[in-house]
Amino acid sequence: MKVTLKDGSFKEFDQPMSVIDIAASISSGLARMACGGEIDGESVDLRYVVDRDCQLNILTARDEKGLAALRHTASHVMAQAVKRLYPDARLAIGPSIADGFYYDIDFASPIAAEDLEKIEAEMKKIVKEALPLERFTLPREEALALMREKEEPYKVELIEDLPEGEEISFYRQGEFTDLCAGPHLMSTKDVGKAYKLMSIAGAYWRGNEHNKMLTRIYATAFGKKEELEAYITMMEEAKKRDHRKLGRELGLFMMHDAGPGFPFFLPKGMVLKNTLMEYWREIHKKAGYVEIATPIMLNRSLWETSGHWDHYKNNMYTTTIDEQDFAIKPMNCPGGVLVYASEPRSYRDLPLRMGEIGLVHRHEKSGQLHGLMRVRCFNQDDAHIFMTPEQIKEEIKGVATLINEVYTLFGFQYHVELSTRPEDSMGSDEDWEMATEGLRSALDELGLDYVVNEGDGAFYGPKIDFHLVDAIGRTWQCGTIQLDFQLPQRFELEYQGADGEKHRPIMIHRVAFGSIERFIGILIEHFAGAFPTWLAPVQVKVLPISDKFAQYAESVRKQLDEAGIRVELDTRSEKIGYKIREAQMQKIPYMLVVGQKEAEEGLVSVRSRFVGDEGQKKLEAFIADISEEIQARTVRQKQTEDKAGK
Repeated sequence: MKVTLKDGSFKEFDQPMSVIDIAASISSGLARMACGGEIDGESVDLRYVVDRDCQLNILTARDEKGLAALRHTASHVMAQAVKRLYPDARLAIGPSIADGFYYDIDFASPIAAEDLEKIEAEMKKIVKEALPLERFTLPREEALALMREKEEPYKVELIEDLPEGEEISFYRQGEFTDLCAGPHLMSTKDVGKAYKLMSIAGAYWRGNEHNKMLTRIYATAFGKKEELEAYITMMEEAKKRDHRKLGRELGLFMMHDAGPGFPFFLPKGMVLKNTLMEYWREIHKKAGYVEIATPIMLNRSLWETSGHWDHYKNNMYTTTIDEQDFAIKPMNCPGGVLVYASEPRSYRDLPLRMGEIGLVHRHEKSGQLHGLMRVRCFNQDDAHIFMTPEQIKEEIKGVATLINEVYTLFGFQYHVELSTRPEDSMGSDEDWEMATEGLRSALDELGLDYVVNEGDGAFYGPKIDFHLVDAIGRTWQCGTIQLDFQLPQRFELEYQGADGEKHRPIMIHRVAFGSIERFIGILIEHFAGAFPTWLAPVQVKVLPISDKFAQYAESVRKQLDEAGIRVELDTRSEKIGYKIREAQMQKIPYMLVVGQKEAEEGLVSVRSRFVGDEGQKKLEAFIADISEEIQARTVRQKQTEDKAGK
């Protein structure tokens, strides 16, 4: 048996070997670090017996899938600790997730956040006990009998829902047994010390609001303590940057029980939103897009043609007008298709780039709503490009370049993923091959690094996703480019080719911001509310030292306003130090302090969020400087003191 390793080397064995034994044959250190295996691209347990020629990767906590196995094992340790402390608790599910793991549990009596410390202490004992994890399988009836005996009704329900003939596997560690497909580490000891229980929340069983509310314990785990500490630091920083808190403090937006999931934008928030949309319109006009607007509500037959009525109806708000069914649009695409179909098109008209900042509504469950990040109505910065097959590559390059421009402006780093044809796809092999190659070659020519997600494309076409990284290292999926064969087919879109024949256009769906509301939420947290000057709702605050200088302060405000600068005047009878501190709390980029000398000589004393005291300037010079900064959309960084130079 020949096993090819990640580095291209290979090992030969004369008998079947488990993944952990193969790891041990390479080095004892690798065996200690091993969390799982990957055979020919498929994740497997360390106990999995390799009995054929294959490609084998030994996964550690440095690998995404290896870390997931560690976290999954940690969730079992947590569940065991819970059962020791709360024998009447009933277990539901405990998967690993992007930043840790959780377990949904039905407690006989509610627990509080203070109880997490007690559970964590018990987990430490279980880790120290070094209990081996043993995998075993049972026939369906025996599996059901075992979980009934243990009085685990949620596990019984899960088994009952498994297809006939499905392998039913369990993992045992000491006195604790859990229904689980794995993979897992070899022992509880291998979980190590780098884990932490983070919080508790409510979660409906199976995500259905008609089911019982369970307690969800969120936690995380890492391969090293330093990684855990870095994560906790990041989460603490995230709390300070919470857009919901800053949104209230800075007067940007509000939520209200009168409209759960429907955000209210306040005056300063509207300035922010409109500034973003002005920027969007500017770059799209430059890139050759035309802007359209389509109705917020369209009839049932349209949504049936698009496929949304059958596949998305539960997420749509519907109504009846003149005895006809209508739906409020959950997306802008079908409206854009109708605009394309409104007149005959020729190959000379293509590519046709149509942008729309359209208000869409989607029914999100109340438990999933989260500030601006998860709402029930939002503005989607859609664009739909209709093109010939030969234009695919250049159009993809154009979209990717535009998205890069947007993210670079805000200081986001990002990574790119290419998702290919899924199993349940529509369209011919030729179409898919042409489309995927178009995306791939566009990314290659742009020199963009990307990861391929095999089989993760939409059913109607392959796609490119842009995952941006914010100031504290969190990742957000925002920009996307999706090729679509389905809608042009469903709506029988055509163009006349150079050969005089009718042809079907190819359609691109793409967003740069994604949801404008969500993007604003991300920006609030990325900048911690301290927006670049060009984006700040208030760019300058004028602060007279006393009432005597109110008239001059007003003339300063007026000149700034006439220059197109967003300015406020603070005429309150407060000490200047108090006014400055308050303006700083409001994260205003510039404060102009004016007193006797300033009034006599036409000056302003400039304080900025970036360097503090910037000295005195002629008002005209300050206006020229800030106007240039706004025009160039410069992102000034806060200067830190050079401690070494002290």
